[in-house]
Amino acid sequence: MTDLLIRNADVLVTMNATRQELSGADVLVRDGVVHAVGSGLAAPGAEVIEASGCVVTPGLVNTHHHLYQTLTRAVPGGQDALLFGWLKTLYPIWARFGPEEMFVSAQVGLAELALSGCTMTSDHLYLYPNGSRLDDTIAAAGEVGLRFHPTRGAMSIGESAGGLPPDALVEREPVILEDMIRVVDRFHDPRPGAMLRVGLAPCSPFSVSRELMRDAALLARDKQVMLHTHLAENDEDVAYSLAQFGCRPGQYAQDLGWTGADVWHAHCVKLEGSEIELFSRSRTGVAHCPCSNCRLGSGIAPVRAMRDAGVNVGLGVDGSASNDAGNLVAEARMAMLLQRVARGADAMSAREVLEIATLGGAQVLGRDDLGSVEPGKRADLAVWDMRGVEAAGSWDPVAALVLCGPTRVRHLVVEGRQVVRDGQMQTLDLPRVLDRQRRMAVRLAG
Repeated sequence: MTDLLIRNADVLVTMNATRQELSGADVLVRDGVVHAVGSGLAAPGAEVIEASGCVVTPGLVNTHHHLYQTLTRAVPGGQDALLFGWLKTLYPIWARFGPEEMFVSAQVGLAELALSGCTMTSDHLYLYPNGSRLDDTIAAAGEVGLRFHPTRGAMSIGESAGGLPPDALVEREPVILEDMIRVVDRFHDPRPGAMLRVGLAPCSPFSVSRELMRDAALLARDKQVMLHTHLAENDEDVAYSLAQFGCRPGQYAQDLGWTGADVWHAHCVKLEGSEIELFSRSRTGVAHCPCSNCRLGSGIAPVRAMRDAGVNVGLGVDGSASNDAGNLVAEARMAMLLQRVARGADAMSAREVLEIATLGGAQVLGRDDLGSVEPGKRADLAVWDMRGVEAAGSWDPVAALVLCGPTRVRHLVVEGRQVVRDGQMQTLDLPRVLDRQRRMAVRLAG
């Protein structure tokens, strides 16, 4: 692999232990790793990215997504519904998906993330209609070139058994566990620098049994992979937990082995103080999804309280059917603004939310090889051109990235390879993929 030199950045946001910001900085990348950081670095024969006028950050990390949902944005009937009503509108549409829909939706969602500065994303795929498999989204990620942490989700309790999803979308629990073993054995790479890791992710307390939650936790520990699910997303979610299990979501998670550094929960909008303390003590991570929480009227997650307690928090765009966008730097801005709405204008700074979007996400996903720009870390980098109209007149370019924009990256480097160059995807023919997706959406809507 040819060396890569990012040269003369106006500001390099390192996210190292002292959170250094370097002016006029260079980054030398060799064999997919940050080799050196400084000024005036010499690299004969290296490919050069001129970063004058730009801010360079670690690649953003997305800790919660449902990539398949990029085919169902702005669906009538679900636009103004709360979580449970929204799901009931969309379940019958998703039941008509197959492998092709899963693959193309993932391609589009991953490209959208890449263009917003994201170098690594998780994905929570919990339904498998008409022969769909986790393999479909993994294949898409391989083409796009992002670092990927898909999770083998599942739903096992349908409407006839008191669950929320229709019976046609649930699976038998022995089949679920068997496929969890298959995808981990086939795809999971535990090595530092891995481009692909796999987690286990029963969908939610209202769509799987307690037995499956416990069995998945035991299996994950045996296979040494991470666990993920939705938790405490809104008042309906908490009410369901109290009615069905006689306890709050935090207690439910603890009782079933769903706390620890190998676990991260999505949303956690309605966590109480004792649950936040539990997550801090157990090092359980949280994927904060501010735009989706706004869109579904779920509330404002207590991120300030979580951070103050020492909980690891990352950002998630959530599914494109509940956001409806998949722009991670825009998500960072929303996260900051919501904490200010809830707690005051000094509740969260632009730099803190940028940390959550980069280093925080890497920590939540168990990636100590990512999240900062320093020698020895993987070369996942975002280059933001601050000379456009969005940031015109700004005095502080790092804060401006969150407060003003841009919301589209100029260059994106993953494992030392350019995925985005001059604002354009390099790894796939995006117009062709978008045309294919449009035709699929028309067919589904018909």
